[in-house]
Amino acid sequence: MTNKENIVKFYKISGRASVFQKTLSVKSRTQAEGSCVCPVILNYSELPPFNSDHRTALHWACSAGHANIVQFLLDVGAEVDLKDDASWTPLHIAASAGREEIVRSLISKGAQLNSVNQNGCTPLHYAASKNQYEIALLLLENGADPNATDKLESTPLHRASAKGNYRLIQLLLKQSASTNIQDSEGNTALHLACDEERVEAAKLLVEHGASIYIENKEEKTPLQIAKGGLGALLRRIVEG
Repeated sequence: MTNKENIVKFYKISGRASVFQKTLSVKSRTQAEGSCVCPVILNYSELPPFNSDHRTALHWACSAGHANIVQFLLDVGAEVDLKDDASWTPLHIAASAGREEIVRSLISKGAQLNSVNQNGCTPLHYAASKNQYEIALLLLENGADPNATDKLESTPLHRASAKGNYRLIQLLLKQSASTNIQDSEGNTALHLACDEERVEAAKLLVEHGASIYIENKEEKTPLQIAKGGLGALLRRIVEG
């Protein structure tokens, strides 16, 4: 597609007709095929109707999963790390939505892997909680911090363990995720796995050094939280 066709396609898809009209107006004045238009208009998050959430064209293209438009925007100079009103970057959005190809494109343009949103979450937190294995692998291989903590002091391992995302837990452990970090409630990843009855996840954590003896703020260990026979099973793994 030409630059003009990409611009037209994006705004038609996103339904942002007023911005599309402004783009055409700027284009007619500059007589550019897109190279002058896009840096002006596509990075400007306060241009109506973007003012409600401060998202740029790149945010919206990532959300919708339009990889070719994302690449086009990046190639013409869209800023890769601009944040919306909840401090989400395009990489947060792509990782959360499972857009692997887009994540690759953003990383190739230098996207900040450990950028945090208003909840203190990195893109890896969302990949971990939503079981996006390939995206988590991409992020980790390119330098994402496996032990980053959000505002609740939860790590990606907390997120994956609570959901029982077994392969993601394996991946995080392989990438040196700490098993015994406690969140704001004093819970480790093992506490959460036990509370949610994630048996295989709990076994995996214990096999990789998660303590069955750490108490949370309610003075409960993972064994005390575990339901059914899980507590006894974990004790046998540790004590033989």
